[in-house]
Amino acid sequence: MTRRFALSRLLQHLGGPLAVVSPLLKPSAAEAAATATDPRWKLSEAEWRKRLSPAAFDVLRREGTERPFSSALNNEKRKGTFVCGGCRLPLFASSTKYDSGTGWPSFWQPLADAVATRRDFKLIVPRTEYHCRRCGGHQGHVFSDGPRPTGKRYCNNGVALAFLPD
Repeated sequence: MTRRFALSRLLQHLGGPLAVVSPLLKPSAAEAAATATDPRWKLSEAEWRKRLSPAAFDVLRREGTERPFSSALNNEKRKGTFVCGGCRLPLFASSTKYDSGTGWPSFWQPLADAVATRRDFKLIVPRTEYHCRRCGGHQGHVFSDGPRPTGKRYCNNGVALAFLPD
């Protein structure tokens, strides 16, 4: 763990005004890869950069956020499966996708054992971020303002996903 990453986590834990600086201390790709549960997906930063576009690398490995309404997947309406843009693990069934009006693809439930969550204090207010369970790629945040039956909104960066039609 680098000093930068440790300081970022400390600031996030402390919350309050100190958390404002934590976005400046995003984890490196190697640190983000450490969250992967499958050892085959603990790739180096150079390996991830080869596999991903610059935008996908920023979101999946550096926990960035794409601009709202910038993803074609926001308007995807076909039947199929949304998979991780890093390792292709199935994350969401198209039947759980809905238009949240936020500008990012949104889902009310992930597939079983597809994502892992953790607390995020980057915007001072605590949020729950979620990652691909296999490669550790950052997907987005989950909020409690979604539709029934779960009441959850998994707000996903489109660049962190790929769509496989049925």
